Amino acid sequence: MKSSWFVAGAVVALSVMCRNVAAQDGPEGLNKSDDVSVVVAGNNQFAFDLYGKLRAQEGNIFFSPYSVSTALAMTYAGARGATAEEMARTLHFTLPPERLHPAFRRLIRSMNEGGKKGAFELSVANALWGKSGAGFLPAYLQLVERDYGAALRELDFGASEEARRTINDWVEKQTRDRIKELLKAGMITPQTELVLTNAIYFKGQWASKFKPDATKPEPFMLAGGKKIETPMMNCRGDYKYMEKPEFQMIELPYVGDRLSMLVLLPRKIAGMGEIEKSLTDNNLAKWLKELRKQEVIVALPKYKLTCEFGLNEALKAMGMRLAFGGADFSGMDGRGGLVISQVQHKAFVDVNEEGTEAAGATAVTMIRSSALPQPTPVFRADHPFIFLIRDNETGSVLFLGRLANPEG
Repeated sequence: MKSSWFVAGAVVALSVMCRNVAAQDGPEGLNKSDDVSVVVAGNNQFAFDLYGKLRAQEGNIFFSPYSVSTALAMTYAGARGATAEEMARTLHFTLPPERLHPAFRRLIRSMNEGGKKGAFELSVANALWGKSGAGFLPAYLQLVERDYGAALRELDFGASEEARRTINDWVEKQTRDRIKELLKAGMITPQTELVLTNAIYFKGQWASKFKPDATKPEPFMLAGGKKIETPMMNCRGDYKYMEKPEFQMIELPYVGDRLSMLVLLPRKIAGMGEIEKSLTDNNLAKWLKELRKQEVIVALPKYKLTCEFGLNEALKAMGMRLAFGGADFSGMDGRGGLVISQVQHKAFVDVNEEGTEAAGATAVTMIRSSALPQPTPVFRADHPFIFLIRDNETGSVLFLGRLANPEG
């Protein structure tokens, strides 16, 4: 594994829609910083809700909840009636549309501006790919361009492979080639009418790097009791840290201090389940307030993993059912008939001595239907743990995952 201690994250959210799409009401609305906080809180709660559905599967988990939320927010902009109500409840969209979408715009702008200051790279991009001559409503197109920067680009979906390559090329460019072949063969068909894409990319360095010569093979205990050898990075320094009877938590900042990785380490090797059940936006906010800077001995494995999920059933279980059948996305084209056929997500993360590289992609396809305190705490992540990458300025959880096995 290459030791390129930088932090990079790429996320792509793709919404492919085929005749049964949606549009958005209302004027531009209010631009209040409080609205951004409301959107962030909702997005984070959706992140933990979705994690709660995905955690039932065995092994590693990694995804970008921010990417999924943004892709579905652009889709929600065209939802109407009960479909919009279900999506809003599931996604924790509590603001009216005329305030929700401008708040997303301000959030995107904050991230992009932060990424231009030189300490790290952080960029968010969106695009709207529509079927030539589909006749989407001007109000919907204006909203997604104004609030998400997703100008309409017409494609001939009859030439399915060419259209797929065009979108995949855009995804690769926006994610610095970290996400390739997001749309697999067969995901674009002549029936496709709309594809919404979101990409997020993050690259930075740890504020305090791990020294490569301190990395050495050490045991990592899997939840089932098996022990494996894995490269363990080691350092000693001042970090924000807290501990409870059930778990330890540490914040590992990146250069610039705007973004950081939080690691939640259960005390017990098989204690992941209890921590996962307690993951909520409110609890995270409470734990963050309990962090105190102190000297900590840190041991963290190097790891690289790729995860892929089909999110249809998870989203349905969370309450978003109508969007997959009997949907009203008439706000997109004024006619209705579009439904979501699949929501796919894929993500990649590489953690090493210099930083973190992370990438993720979401595709929404729509078709017309028919321990005790110590003087110097030791944070030894030698068994399964939860980790997330967070934008400290806005509070947004950009990436979220569970490392069950460093070997993948």
